[in-house]
Order: sequence, then structure tokens, then C-alpha cells
Amino acid sequence: MDSQRLILYMAVLFIGMLIFDAWQRDYGPKPVPQVATGDTGTVPDQGQPTPNSPEANSEDLPQVSSVPSQTSPANVTNVVADATESVKISVLTDLADIEIDTAGGTITGVDLLEYPVSIDEPDVPFTLASDSPGRFLVAQSGLQAVGDTTEAPTHKTVFTAAQTEYSLGDQDQIVVPLSWQSADGVKVTKTLTFRRGSYQIDVDYNVENPTDRAWTVNQYQQLQRKPVTKDETQQFLYTYIGGVVSTDLERYQKVKLETMQKENLSVESTGGWVAMIQHYFAAAWVPAQDEKNNFYTIYLRGADRYIIGMNSGLKTVPAQGSANFTAKTFIGPKVQELLKETAPHLELTVDFGWLTILAQPLFWLLKAIHGVLGNWGWSIIILTCMIKGVFYKLSKASYTSMARMKKLQPKLQSLKERYGDDRAKMGQATMDLYKKEKVNPLGGCLPMLVQIPVFIALYWTLLESVELRQAPWIGWINDLSIKDPFFVLPVIMGLTMFIQQKLNPAPVDPIQAKVFMFLPLFFSVFFAFFPAGLVLYWCVNNSLSILQQYYITRHVLAEK
Repeated sequence: MDSQRLILYMAVLFIGMLIFDAWQRDYGPKPVPQVATGDTGTVPDQGQPTPNSPEANSEDLPQVSSVPSQTSPANVTNVVADATESVKISVLTDLADIEIDTAGGTITGVDLLEYPVSIDEPDVPFTLASDSPGRFLVAQSGLQAVGDTTEAPTHKTVFTAAQTEYSLGDQDQIVVPLSWQSADGVKVTKTLTFRRGSYQIDVDYNVENPTDRAWTVNQYQQLQRKPVTKDETQQFLYTYIGGVVSTDLERYQKVKLETMQKENLSVESTGGWVAMIQHYFAAAWVPAQDEKNNFYTIYLRGADRYIIGMNSGLKTVPAQGSANFTAKTFIGPKVQELLKETAPHLELTVDFGWLTILAQPLFWLLKAIHGVLGNWGWSIIILTCMIKGVFYKLSKASYTSMARMKKLQPKLQSLKERYGDDRAKMGQATMDLYKKEKVNPLGGCLPMLVQIPVFIALYWTLLESVELRQAPWIGWINDLSIKDPFFVLPVIMGLTMFIQQKLNPAPVDPIQAKVFMFLPLFFSVFFAFFPAGLVLYWCVNNSLSILQQYYITRHVLAEK
């Protein structure tokens, strides 16, 4: 197998996988919605309730994960709604404009002030969380009552707010208290705390029980979102959008939205977290890391929405006593340092795939270079040069083998003319020629195979890093995360591929030769829709390969 054929096979396989994935997401069959019954699931409904019907509204509450032995499951109580009309509270920090609904203290809006929606709209912040139907993603939390506890504030219960507007100003934090009181006098204060320089929100419940009987509840937190729409995806590029859980048994496990439709998740873990992620951004709930929770998913068939969440074990607040429940949420960009500060392994939501072990060092090096240069485009170029330097010896062996194969092309062509279609004799004669000339036909392939995992890891590094979102390079490239607006880089990439072909030994098979003639054009068209940062990497890598191959072909072999 020569290196040309290997490159062709890899290119066709890679492109075929991308095209198939895009077709499946756009036109493939959708799974039939099913709701499984279980500890955390909802019972199958009869018919399709509308999103605002009582049936649909009652489905988004989890069942209590554990019940004390002295309490019958029939005594579990979920307060579905409160008659009081809710209001919205505005919280403005240095990083985000946040909206809280007094119905449950639900976070119904997060606009990221440092991340514009596009280069053309620098003053319009990107909306990550919203309760509008087209962008629906909210962070809900609440308490659930059990046994003699007749009621507790779920995410549907309306709290009382001291004020409706908060601004960070010169403060280091904002504290937003919300109050609720049961008919028999139990007081619950839900406090949301926002800190300067952080996308983390602390959520605490303080319960005061002045009654003469115990008050047994558990807490839950959940994220609810809409189905994936085309405005969240990029053409020809797959980035995961859906649920993720991290448990004490598995640090990072994807829970696809399609899977949520088929069955409900129910996994117990101490610590961990749950999240809904998308390209560049994430929303997550994190419990106390010594707390045991049940992680669950629910699919709301009528509303066509997906829920991933967790609920704790039961906690009894004694008569004349008090108790606290704590959790925190992260709603913001997938900046690894900030994610690490929030929870263990939360940085894995920056999904570098199965080559994370290689991608993480590459990302660290890319950031270090950017710290010096201050430009992500030049940083990509320098990093590519460094990688080529590391693999210089392997590349040299590969290009040397290719150059020797190229010198054998006239002899190989002569063998083809002599033996015609007799493949057995042609193969034997070819191997005899390789042995006589001391040429290894795999010499050009094996060194390239060693480098492929590193190049794929760098591909995912550039694709997944939010730091490259709306990052300019030079001139017409004002956003490395989207396609080149004038297609200059894809054209350059095609030209470099064409030059590489001329330096490589031509295929003996005329059909292969014709296919390779169109390969640079095909790749130019295909890569025209890729982010400019990725195409820049390929252009630089190809250009360096051309220089190295030219030097080896013209000088190294000439000296022997």
C-alpha cells in the first residue's frame, strides 16, 4: 500500500462519516417518544397533553428518591402550583444579565455579557438560558414534601421577593433572598448568591420549623430544555448537544436527548453533577460532593422538552428546629479553569473526545503561546510549526520513502506494461523490484499513521475551545470559529494539496490518478464550510509539509 492510497482511503472515510452524521441529524428517522415507568420517570399518558395543561405541568416534578420506612409512599406530596402570580427579578453582574422567576426561584434567563451573539452584533449578548419557546433552557430547583409534611415549595410555588432589581456595582457579590411560608407556619428562605467574576450561582434553602411536628422533605435540581434546532448546529461539523452526568463510578457520561425519549435515567451517586451542554456553553447543577443523590431524566412528551436533574435523600427537620439544603449551578461558557473551580471533572464538558489525553496538552500549549502573542490565529500557526518540528524525524522517514518510490515510478510503469492484467506476476515483480532497490512500500505510510492521532486531537482542540469563538486573526478573518467569508483559506489549502500531489509518487493505476486530480478541488469545496481556525491549521501544516518534502527530495536524496 503506498501513501497516496492511504491518504485517499482516510479522506473518503472521514468525509463519509461527516456527511452521514449530517444527514442523520437533518433527515434521519426520529425515535418514537416513549416514557418509561420507574423510580424517577413519569407514567405513560393517555393522549397528548398540551404544554400548558395541568397534566403536562405535573410531569416535570421528580418522584422522591427514597422514603423512610415509617412513611407510606402514598403519603408523598408534591405541591404542583401556587395561586399567587409570579414576577421576574433582574440581577446584573459583571458577567451576566440574569432573570429569576419568583415561581420557584427558577433561573429563566442568562445573557452572557462578554460573549456577543455575533461579530456583527457586538452589543447583543448571547442568550444561554431563556424561558421563551425558541430558546428554552431553564434551571429549576425545589423541595418536595413527604408524610405529615403537607406542602413544600417546588419550582412551581411562588416565593415572595424583597425587591425585583439587583446590580453588582462595586460589590463583590449579590444575595437574592426569596421567602415562602406554609399554612402551618414553616418558613423557607431560598437564597441565590452571585459573585464577581463567576458564572456559578449558589442556591441555599434555610428551613425553620416552628411547629410541633417534624417536617420531612428532600431537595431536587433540574435543567429543562427544548429539542435541538438548526440554529444551534454547524453545517458539516458535529458538536454534541444534550445531557451529561458525572458520577462516582463514571466521570463523564453523555445522555443523548434521543435516549431520554426512550427511557428514563435513574443512577445513584455521591457527589457528581448533571449538565445540559452545547457548543461552547454549558448549564450544570452541582450538589454538595458528600451528598448522595439520584440522577434522573424525564421526557415531557406534550411539551416536547427534556429534563435532566438530581434529587437528594429525605431530610427531617425536627419540630421547633431548622435545617439547610445547598447546591450550586453553573451557567456560562465552557472555560476550563472556571469549570474546574465549580466541580471535579466539570471541565470534561469541553469534549475533546477519545483523544482528550493528547488534546489537553495541546490546548495548554496553545493557551501559553496565546499568552505571549495575544492572537489566536498566530498561536495556531506557531503551534502547528512546533508539532511539525516534533515529528520532523518521522516525516523525514516518510518523505524519504516517498521520494525513493517516486524514482521507481518509471520502472513500475515498465512492469505494468510488461505484465498487463496479470496481477499475480505484476505483484511478484513489484515486490522483487522493492527488494532489489531496498525500498519499503510501507515506509511512507507508517510514520504518517503515528502522527494522525495528534492531528485529530488538535482538530478537536480547535473545534471545541470557546476561546476561539469570535477570535480575529488578520484582515478579513475576524472570527476563527466560523467559515472564511471570502474562501481564501480553502483555496490556499487546495493549492497546497495540489503541490503535495506533484511531489508525491503518482499512482500507477490510471483510475486512482484521475481521482487524485480532483481531490484538492473536492477538499477545497468541503473545507469551505469549516471554521477558519481549522482551515488555517491545515494550510500551515500542508505548507510546512511541502517545504520539508521539497528539501528532502531535492537535497537529502541528492547527497546519497
